[in-house]
Amino acid sequence: MTLPHPSTTLETPLLRFLKDTHADFSRIDDGEVASYIPELGKANPDHFGIAVATTDGHVYEAGDTQVPFTIQSVSKAMVFALALDLLGAERVEAAIGVEPSGEAFNSIRLRADNKPFNAMVNAGAIACSGLIAESTGGDAFELIRLALGRFAGRDLGVDEAVFESERSTGDRNRAIAYLLRTYGGVTGDVDRLLDVYFRQCSVLVTARDLAVMGATFANHGVNPLTGATVASNYAVARTLAVMSSSGMYDFAGEWIYRVGVPAKSGVGGGILAALPSQLGLGTFSPRLDMHGNSVRGIRTCEAISEAFDLHMLSRRDDVRTCIVADYDFRTVPSKPGRQPHEQDILSARSGAIRAIELAGKLSFASMDYVTRRLTDPAGVPEFLILNLHRVATITDAGLRLLTGLIKNQLPAATTAVIAGVEAASPLTPQLRALREQGVRVRIFPTYDAAVEWAEDQVVYRHGGFSRIEVEADLSRQALLAGLSPQELADLSRLGTRVVFPAGTRIISANEPPARVYFLLRGMVSARSVGDVRLSTMIPGMVFGEMALIEQPRSTDVWADTEAVCVEVTADQFRAFQETHARAADRIMRNLAILLAGRMRMATARIEMLTG
Repeated sequence: MTLPHPSTTLETPLLRFLKDTHADFSRIDDGEVASYIPELGKANPDHFGIAVATTDGHVYEAGDTQVPFTIQSVSKAMVFALALDLLGAERVEAAIGVEPSGEAFNSIRLRADNKPFNAMVNAGAIACSGLIAESTGGDAFELIRLALGRFAGRDLGVDEAVFESERSTGDRNRAIAYLLRTYGGVTGDVDRLLDVYFRQCSVLVTARDLAVMGATFANHGVNPLTGATVASNYAVARTLAVMSSSGMYDFAGEWIYRVGVPAKSGVGGGILAALPSQLGLGTFSPRLDMHGNSVRGIRTCEAISEAFDLHMLSRRDDVRTCIVADYDFRTVPSKPGRQPHEQDILSARSGAIRAIELAGKLSFASMDYVTRRLTDPAGVPEFLILNLHRVATITDAGLRLLTGLIKNQLPAATTAVIAGVEAASPLTPQLRALREQGVRVRIFPTYDAAVEWAEDQVVYRHGGFSRIEVEADLSRQALLAGLSPQELADLSRLGTRVVFPAGTRIISANEPPARVYFLLRGMVSARSVGDVRLSTMIPGMVFGEMALIEQPRSTDVWADTEAVCVEVTADQFRAFQETHARAADRIMRNLAILLAGRMRMATARIEMLTG
């Protein structure tokens, strides 16, 4: 059957980590293949696969994730959930306990009240299958097989050779079944019941299937690949609870202490783990420890949990990062005040800049989602702006994935531009360290500053600033567009030519608006009180224009280079207005157009954020 969702092949930080972990732990040769079921003893001890499935339907794979093996005791988790939904919690919970046994998984021992300790040991699992068989008769196994397939998102077959091997050597399980029948835990023909149980354990799965099954538990019973609801919230919650305390046999306490994720193992070499609301994890390696758990599987799960802080008891809250905007600049106007030739350059190369804005908590699951969005092969921008202004918290796992993405996953030609990061942010040293390693990354405290820098780079690369040292005349001013040569000459005579050395503060935010400056040569910048660059002006642009409508300024303006301007005072403009009414009206109309451009940009961004 064709899998309903392809595995994620993008080289994200998580996939890279899985591949590295697989390479490291492939060297482990501890443990032995299960031999008490003869057919299991034929397994290749070198097989090793790791798969992670997210609750939004992406699967990462490393190693032998498509190699089939029998599910064995991992099936107990899904069958317990099936029984709860099929028969009702009251009936199942009356027959099977939920306490850890402290015994081996195949112990021939019941509680003092003659009930199985829990559904994750053989006695409880046989009782669980018996309840289903009692209720459905000859359809019991097919019902179980189909349920396991719904958890995996595909049809699952059976290894008949393993089934026959289990059936012929399953005397210990027969003893458990007869003990259960003695005390009313199961009814009917023991051999027919055990055939259901042995076939259940002989269903063929892969490490990928186990990851998807785990993700289905993590997704509250909804298979993230197919979208089908395969278990109720009640059944999922109770199954995960029993898995937490008893899913790894008498290693369960050590597991939950070190890994901290509900899990179920099987002697076929599989481990299924489920971190609620985040992911499912499946591993396969037939080398087992003394408890019957996969040696490489345990080491792998522990490494992943530690690297990405997945321990469920360490999760401080359920706040998730959301992407509030993801767009290239085909739909967002360039910053106001751009000269026509600059606007032409940016319009022709609008896909060169892409911006993603985030809000909330940057954690393992959310950052993994972000990395998939950022490595989308459909379009690779020259500049990737990641705005973190509204990110409240960055976990260690989120930070690891973010820096891994910037360092290893982005194309060499793409520059990462991180916005909304103040100097005191814990992210700043990490990003600076990447820069020192030669990684293409820039840091800006504001989104606007990041956008302007990225636009400037695009304009510069395509010759847009080649005239910066060439003195412009007033006819290039957007504010003076439409004025006749005579009107321009008259305005120029009214004004005063001034030169500001580099580093001069030309306008202070605290000063009343009194002068307009038409930049002829050089470069100036508008900066906030905290000295954050907000915008840059080049020849042909105007600043101080709010003096024309007597509105206060909120920024300082500094000369970045030597700047040559024509300075026109508010009084001089009023005099020009009296003698050149048409030209003055045109200037005021142009000012309205410039202000409207700024408004359009702000509106476009708001629409992106709310859309």
